[in-house]
Amino acid sequence: MLIPIRHENMSARRWPVVTLALIAINTIVFIATHDAVTHQAPELHKVKSHILILAATHPELTLSPEQQQLVTSVKQHDPDYWAKVQDPNHKIRDAWDARMRLVEEQYQLQQEMDSLADQYEKLSTASVAEQYAFVPAHPKSIAYLTANFLHGGWLHLIGNMWFLWLAGFVLEDAWGRPLYAIIYLIAGAAALQFHAWLNPGSIVPTLGASGAVAALMGAFLVSFPKMKIKMMWIIFFRRYHFYAPAYALLPLWLLMEVFYGTLFGRMSSTAHWAHVGGFLFGAVAALALRYSGLEHKMNQSIEEQVSWQNDPEIVQATDLVHNGQLDQALPILKDYLAKKPDDAGVHYNLGYVYTALKRPADAKGEYEKAISLDPKMSAAYLNLGLTLLPGDPSAAIEPLQHAAELKPADAQTKWLLGTALERSGKLQPAI
Repeated sequence: MLIPIRHENMSARRWPVVTLALIAINTIVFIATHDAVTHQAPELHKVKSHILILAATHPELTLSPEQQQLVTSVKQHDPDYWAKVQDPNHKIRDAWDARMRLVEEQYQLQQEMDSLADQYEKLSTASVAEQYAFVPAHPKSIAYLTANFLHGGWLHLIGNMWFLWLAGFVLEDAWGRPLYAIIYLIAGAAALQFHAWLNPGSIVPTLGASGAVAALMGAFLVSFPKMKIKMMWIIFFRRYHFYAPAYALLPLWLLMEVFYGTLFGRMSSTAHWAHVGGFLFGAVAALALRYSGLEHKMNQSIEEQVSWQNDPEIVQATDLVHNGQLDQALPILKDYLAKKPDDAGVHYNLGYVYTALKRPADAKGEYEKAISLDPKMSAAYLNLGLTLLPGDPSAAIEPLQHAAELKPADAQTKWLLGTALERSGKLQPAI
């Protein structure tokens, strides 16, 4: 057995909030549904078996639409099982099977089939797996989401969550929280749909985060192909450790999933093709983010946010500003800029302090420095416009126009620009 233990980059610039939230939600959902799934499954399985035995040995009986779908699915996807139950001399499964062999009257057999139809409908309606897991033969829209948060057992949950943690937190750090969350949820749905394409008539409920997690593995391969992963190999009750790069391990895992999916197909209790579909989706998504430039933009944005916020001096100054202790924050920010004069974020914050201290000339200078260092800092343009607006509305127009161009959906910026135009006597643009 091979188990990944860690990889070379077990750190991130920010707390992996989304990854931790996904792990928490999966765990909470599992705890809330595990007992129901565990107790509902055996009874539902028994009723399904009885329907199949009765339908196979008495094909003349009338079936409900749900029963017919069950029978058709088993005929298509498990012909060996169907052949066994069709044999009138098949091994007796339980007391019900033994009793049915003694019934010869057609109306009694039909009554039993009708009774099983009622039981099947009630149990299916109450079943968490039937309602919220993904069933390829009749997928529900909500199941594309909910199936990714259901698990069949503790090992199933722990395995998925461990792989989610290892691959997820570094991707969240690279892509940013919103984009990472969106791709994760879409990947889960895509993996289920891929499974459905290759098992179109299956009525076996599919559940688990495996497809979405496989997508993270595919994205991890594309994003960090040379990163070494520490593996633990358990053989004959002995443990061995070794390192191998992602480009060697993850494609091998994908090939094994393809192999098992091809070899066992619909006979396997594991949705191997969901894993394959998820992995491919994740790899394509990572490539799309890279070559579209979106990954670089998100990474740059995160770097800008954390590069100065993590400095102890900046943290202290920020706390002082939030507490209204502006005079104490001012020298800390100045000292920081003496060491790092090209930090646009600190120039902006110093401008904010000057504004609060009612020193507009100093605030104007700091906002202009921030803009020269980061021409896309919309907040600096906005605050510069606000600073200029009371005394020189004409001068406020240009920075406010830049702010509006950078954030066209911001209503406050548009209103301030209109005010500056109106006060400057330029009524037509304001209208």
